[in-house]
Amino acid sequence: MATLNHTGISHTVFHLLGIPGLEDQHMWISIPFFISYVITLLGNSLLIFIIFTKHSLHEPMYLFLCMLAGADIVLSTCTVPQALAIFWFHAGEISLDRCITQFFIIHCTFISESGILLVMAFDRYIAICYPLRYTTILTYELIGKIGVIIFLRSYCTIFPIIFLLKRLTFCQNNIIPHNFCEHIGLAKYACNDIRVNIWYGLFVIMSTVVLDALLVFVSYVLILHAVFHMPSQDACHKALNTCGSHVCIIILFYGPAIFTTLTQRFGSHIPPYIHSLLANVCILFPPMLNPIIYGIKTKQIQEQVAHTFFPKQK
Repeated sequence: MATLNHTGISHTVFHLLGIPGLEDQHMWISIPFFISYVITLLGNSLLIFIIFTKHSLHEPMYLFLCMLAGADIVLSTCTVPQALAIFWFHAGEISLDRCITQFFIIHCTFISESGILLVMAFDRYIAICYPLRYTTILTYELIGKIGVIIFLRSYCTIFPIIFLLKRLTFCQNNIIPHNFCEHIGLAKYACNDIRVNIWYGLFVIMSTVVLDALLVFVSYVLILHAVFHMPSQDACHKALNTCGSHVCIIILFYGPAIFTTLTQRFGSHIPPYIHSLLANVCILFPPMLNPIIYGIKTKQIQEQVAHTFFPKQK
């Protein structure tokens, strides 16, 4: 469908292709998508249930982890069912408003996850460098305020992009070679000048995800400096062990995101399906592996999960 205005035809309905160039493999590609989504839902839902119902896990680190698990569920639910509908039923038609809504939720959630990882690094810094003041600094009230700030930051930075997209006339094409909507991927089909979109998109990335990554790095430099100056070898080992899960999740989150961004900016010779698959790696694997990593590397969560499923075993 298209509408007429003073600049010509503007598409109001778009068609998502899925993974471009691999349409004949969509049924096989859907298998890891489906499996990862099921694991994401079950793993993160279990993690949230365990943290909420076990009073011993009502500590700042686990409450932040609960926020991350909730964001993982939202991110996966906003993208994977849409992809499966394309792979299984060729249901790639999407309205402009729905496309913008999907983009808004994806980007808000992604920036929120970056903010949560930053405050989790701050949590580890306080726990290791100021252990005696840990509970007095990170109170429940402060944790609640941090959660609200994380949400408002992502909402306020992404919200203007809705108006930047709404002002555009989409007259070039309405075929999107992807399985979900994103800002520049949609804006590039406009006949208008999109330099404002490009520069604001860059500003959002630099002021949120990139800044968060730098602050996380600084936090861990300070943590390592404090750890390696501990007098006890056992205390040093214990401190490093408590950071292990968080470091794994940081690498899992920022690693694919940075690699995907670099390939999109400088990998013009890379086939489109590679770009699409890399973007999906950022959506699929961190939400699926986060609860697994914390379940494996965190003894308290292991014990509570075992107690939940096998209450009579000691």
